[in-house]
Amino acid sequence: MTPKNELLFCALGGSGEIGMNVNLYGCNGKWVMVDCGITFADPAYPGIDVILPDLSFIEERLDDLVGIVLTHGHEDHIGALPYLAEDLGVPLYATAFTAGLIRGKLDEEGIADRVKIKLVEAGKPFKVGPFGFTFVELSHSIPEPNALLIDTPVGRVFHTGDWKLDATPVIGNPASPEQLAAIGDAGVDVLVCDSTNVFNAEASGSESSVRQGLAEVIGRAKGRVLVTSFASNAARLVTLGEVAKETGRKLCVTGRSLDRILKVGRACGYFKNFPETVDPETAMRLPRNKVLIVATGGQGEPRAALARVAEGSHTITLEAGDSVVFSSKQIPGNEVAIGRIQNTLAARGVNMITERQAHVHVSGHPGRPELAQMYKWMRPKLLVPVHGEMRHMMEHARFGLEQGIAQTLVQSDGDIVRMLPGPAKKVGNATVGRLVLDGDVILPADGSTINERRRLALNGQISVAVALGKGGRAIGRPQVRVQGVPVEDERDAFIAEAADAAEKALGGNKRGPDRLREDIRLAVRKVATRWTGKKPIVDVLVIEG
Repeated sequence: MTPKNELLFCALGGSGEIGMNVNLYGCNGKWVMVDCGITFADPAYPGIDVILPDLSFIEERLDDLVGIVLTHGHEDHIGALPYLAEDLGVPLYATAFTAGLIRGKLDEEGIADRVKIKLVEAGKPFKVGPFGFTFVELSHSIPEPNALLIDTPVGRVFHTGDWKLDATPVIGNPASPEQLAAIGDAGVDVLVCDSTNVFNAEASGSESSVRQGLAEVIGRAKGRVLVTSFASNAARLVTLGEVAKETGRKLCVTGRSLDRILKVGRACGYFKNFPETVDPETAMRLPRNKVLIVATGGQGEPRAALARVAEGSHTITLEAGDSVVFSSKQIPGNEVAIGRIQNTLAARGVNMITERQAHVHVSGHPGRPELAQMYKWMRPKLLVPVHGEMRHMMEHARFGLEQGIAQTLVQSDGDIVRMLPGPAKKVGNATVGRLVLDGDVILPADGSTINERRRLALNGQISVAVALGKGGRAIGRPQVRVQGVPVEDERDAFIAEAADAAEKALGGNKRGPDRLREDIRLAVRKVATRWTGKKPIVDVLVIEG
């Protein structure tokens, strides 16, 4: 699939799912990648935290890949770079804040000197192969969220990235309505647009509006207050810094990712009036009503600061009468993990405030009024929804047609679409899938390792060891060990019966070792199924000689 004098588009992640955004544009024999993100694992991937996109389609065409352009610094847009960028071997293009976050990640992996990052200023055009790019700063929940104006020999694309409209942003300098209208006046053929909040009838609201809600909640609190938000939400950090000063509280920031955001942000000229912070030890010595703590972990992440505070393994401790403010929205799929932490805190008498009780959060994605306004500015011939599950993208397409856009095209991961020239249509399929980061090893998400781990988690495991002497005769009694098999109260009796079954399966033993192992495996598993109704994994070790 080599692009000719045409514009092809292919999502390798982020279309039909939330997160793991990877998009390819192809023209005149070359491909360019926009974003390279991760998603986070759910219980279907035991032992896994991070899921990566399968980039085999473009890895088979590396000679045709000319670069990776990054819209902004969220994990679902840059998180895969430390693991995949070196092998892709092309330059990364980003504005200063995003580049700073990427460089820190590459440093941690020890590959910063092997991946080239090219700094680009918003508003200044640059070339990547046959593609012309201009970063157009919008508003989102992180500094320097950029849309991409993409010029190609066959037409023009406005790729929004993650965005919303904010007339009074706390951080950044988003393009004005006049500047966005001017882009549309110059002609936009295709709008590739964020679908995350398409079901929201109201606009997302300004970050500045959250300040009053947070100030009221924190001002009323009697004890310690811990606020948890997305670490990358630098605007929320600025807001909390102002609220800390307003309510007479010292600010304590805890969490590695928050520290990184502060460090990179300060290097880029943000946080100029941010108050001086105190460390957790100092915070614990302050009067309870004189400290405001900002911590990571609002999505229930088990190793984040909030989880450790809740379980009592963090320097910061909370007691009855203290408060936790969840200044973020629950990401679908995280409800159970968040609920577990909230229940632990509730049992201690800790007060909890979410966006349901007070105005303590606004989204970083566009609701329907914002989408409609973007359509009016851009006036595209074609709308391609991205960044959403299928229900989001289908609704986005319907809404675009209602608003007068002539054509919409709903694609999903792996669909290769010809956007231009002529009516857009699907023209092929690319390999897509998921990889998992398991420790320091990258594996197929549904390969043998993860499938074995799922089976272990579901059914448990039994080990049987058999020693054979001369002539293949058994020496001693088979040894049986059990892990994760539900025989707690009768464990010894079960092991004895399993050993009897293994011994009986030995018989005169005139079989080869492979047949012997299989006979013992089946005999022991039959006992386990009769006792428990489950079919655990049975491993048989035959020691000869």
